[in-house]
Amino acid sequence: MMGAMTAGARTTGGSGAGQPAQEPGRVWAHVGQPFAERDYDVVIVGAGRMGAACALFLRRLAPALRLLLVERGGLPNEDGATILAPGVWTALDVPPGREAEAHWTRANLLGDPTARPCPLLSLHAEEGPGRVPTPHLLARFPQAAPLLDPRALPWAELDGEAATYRPGAVALACGQGAVRAGADLLLNTQAGLTPGGVCLERLTLTNTHQIVTHETHELRAGRVIMATGAEGPHAAEHDLGVPTAHGRAYRQFPRLNTPSGDETPVLRAGGLTLRPLHGGFTVVPPLHHRDPHGYVPTGGRLTGVPVGLRRETLEDLIGLMDALPPLATGALEVGRSLADVPGAWLALPGGRVDAPPTHQPLTDSVHLLLGGPHADTLGLAVAYDLAATVAGVETRPWAGQEG
Repeated sequence: MMGAMTAGARTTGGSGAGQPAQEPGRVWAHVGQPFAERDYDVVIVGAGRMGAACALFLRRLAPALRLLLVERGGLPNEDGATILAPGVWTALDVPPGREAEAHWTRANLLGDPTARPCPLLSLHAEEGPGRVPTPHLLARFPQAAPLLDPRALPWAELDGEAATYRPGAVALACGQGAVRAGADLLLNTQAGLTPGGVCLERLTLTNTHQIVTHETHELRAGRVIMATGAEGPHAAEHDLGVPTAHGRAYRQFPRLNTPSGDETPVLRAGGLTLRPLHGGFTVVPPLHHRDPHGYVPTGGRLTGVPVGLRRETLEDLIGLMDALPPLATGALEVGRSLADVPGAWLALPGGRVDAPPTHQPLTDSVHLLLGGPHADTLGLAVAYDLAATVAGVETRPWAGQEG
């Protein structure tokens, strides 16, 4: 992915007529590349889409600051909420008063080659404002007809502005952009908070995940941004002794192998989202509550047979089988154990399932950056807002824009 950029290699390239040359940052991908740095102005821990985007924006807003982006896996990390996130931007998820930020996020997403406009049909059993009879919209989107029973969901709402993209591709593009703009990148490294900086544990792993090399470094940092998703609040309490009100929930993403194509819309019903992807659908179940501390997700049972879907998710799918008949067929992958169904811990800002992304100062030098359920719609704007705060920039690019 980024193997061509090695530690200590800085090539100078012009950045436009009359502009100073921009030196790209350094990349340390494994322990075999010596790391001898001792201090940075800013260290961002976590190179998911929120952390990587914050790094890119901060390099653009304050290029004089020395910045290090630390990731415990690769870029993008193949585990965690970013790689599994639905990647559905919809105006239906925008909290009141945040419309300008959401549309700024959408405009930046559509600059990514994986992003594309994709209408979203929100289906309902009851009539309501903005809803029309479902058959009217099925006439425009016949690809959705095999997926639903219009008698069970007779009313529908169309979001013609919706878009889909791959959050992992956004993380990769932002991380590479940050390095090109001068940020350093340290991969395969676990970071913990310490007074005045971070403690870095660099690991080299075999294919069986056995540690074969281990290094520890103490690093001073003027500012630390924790962008480690659902693990961030725990790190704040464990490393700093700062309790937060944030929570987390484990969400799974089963696959529905019913055919989809380029013209298939995103469907939403009963809080469940069917997102067209790779010729089928990713099933995005609703979140009902935060999971209690110490909760370990386990699979449920379907007609007495153990499956890989946790009980809450299984109940949601069973409740929608009449409205969405393909869920009651073999096209739905339920697995035999929890490991068979992709899932990840998701941060819940404020402990609420409907809360937008946020950032907050934990101490004078440590900030927490959280995405959560609505990171698809507002994540980039919140990452930019934190970068501007750290850089001391007062204006925001969406200020004054209409919602």
